Amino acid sequence: MLGLFAQKPSETKKILFYNTLSKVKEPFVAATRAVKIYTCGPTVYDYAHIGNLRAYVFADVLRRTLEYAGYEVKQIINITDVGHLVGDGDEGEDKMTAGLKREGMEPTLENMKLLAEKYAAAFMADLKELNVKTPFAFPRASEHIPEQIAFVATLMDKGYAYRTSEGIYFDVAKFPKYGILGGSASAEHSRIGVSSEKRDPRDFTLWKLDAHAGWDAPWGRGFPGWHIECTAMATKYLGKSFDIHTGGVDHIPVHHNNEIAQAEAVSGKPFVRYWMHGEFLTVDGQKISKSLGNIITLKQLKDRGISGAALRYWLLTAHYRQTVNFTWSAIEGAEKALYRLMRAFSDFKTEGKVSAAYRERFTDALYDDVNTAEAVALMWDLLKDDSVSPADKRSTLSDFDRILGLGLNTMGRGVVERVAVVSIGDLPSAVETLMEEREVARTNGDWAHADELRSQIAAAGFTVEDTAEGPVVRKSGGPL
Repeated sequence: MLGLFAQKPSETKKILFYNTLSKVKEPFVAATRAVKIYTCGPTVYDYAHIGNLRAYVFADVLRRTLEYAGYEVKQIINITDVGHLVGDGDEGEDKMTAGLKREGMEPTLENMKLLAEKYAAAFMADLKELNVKTPFAFPRASEHIPEQIAFVATLMDKGYAYRTSEGIYFDVAKFPKYGILGGSASAEHSRIGVSSEKRDPRDFTLWKLDAHAGWDAPWGRGFPGWHIECTAMATKYLGKSFDIHTGGVDHIPVHHNNEIAQAEAVSGKPFVRYWMHGEFLTVDGQKISKSLGNIITLKQLKDRGISGAALRYWLLTAHYRQTVNFTWSAIEGAEKALYRLMRAFSDFKTEGKVSAAYRERFTDALYDDVNTAEAVALMWDLLKDDSVSPADKRSTLSDFDRILGLGLNTMGRGVVERVAVVSIGDLPSAVETLMEEREVARTNGDWAHADELRSQIAAAGFTVEDTAEGPVVRKSGGPL
């Protein structure tokens, strides 16, 4: 609700976004007070990996930034549960069909729905773990077949589509603006290869005929193309023209250029005003690939004691348009940094005022193309700044977290519990004995033995901080 926001949109400083369409950073000017965002969602044939999830953390921070600035936001994240071919173009089998084969299920629409429900639920659980806000809707492609059929029919009536023995294709030659987003669309399509019935290698599937499965359409039974799904759902929920479309850079050459062609051929209006694309996440310097065996899921992180909050924190330390390289040492470092942040936050017991100076610097960073890396660094500047009172630090960090979404007051409670101070008398007897031995070693100046005892205490799940008032012991949830 607007009443909760810091100020009205008209009173905010200028917000700049890099627009893939123009290839420059542009001032953001919303068409209306309610900003409309379409975020390309997952194809739910398998678990999302951390590279996939980066796109949704970015889209969430983008949304929070706009809400912080005083806008209402209507965001859609689609669920692709049919039609997405393995190669993202017109070659290969449907990803959902591939998922059914992997799990030994018959390729029926009923089984496809079961598969989709399983992995859609896992995806939404991942979003919750990452503190990603729930969008206005999660439209499923399979539940919007009539809209897609109507879109294809209109394209045929307007002369933008033609029929072959394989299905219905969009005629790229009829749309002179095709490829306006760039991204080497021609190279991508030449990689795909040429169907003997295609008029142009870049022509793409609107409807794939299949006599044995799918849905009935005026031109024959089959499945919608992946691209038409997004266009149909986006326009249904957000209108013929809307503000922002997000996705990964891999969507630029084919998928998003195709979305533009379909939508604008039907409406004659600009489809999206700001296109925002996140860069790749690599693992140990390599592209994420099943063939390389380097796919990492959020569950795998959790199994190794790394929280969703830590992954979110680590992702925010890089700009969304910067390729970021995952290593286990990097994510473990992020977990430690988040631990220190939560510990400091939990030590600030009372609320104060939001620092105007730090808030100004914070918005400067986020309003400059969602620069989360600079915003995260600013938190640490604030913590080290002795001119800001502890109470004001707490309130300022809480204010920052409205955008960063680290869950200082919500998702981070588990971390705060881990760092809660424990009195010596409440420690397990074995740890209490180690603490007593450590104090004797420190008194005797036996620092090597004291450090060894500290390590044993850490292995038991507690951390020790030496202060002027004596040692402070906290739950650590395991050594960090």
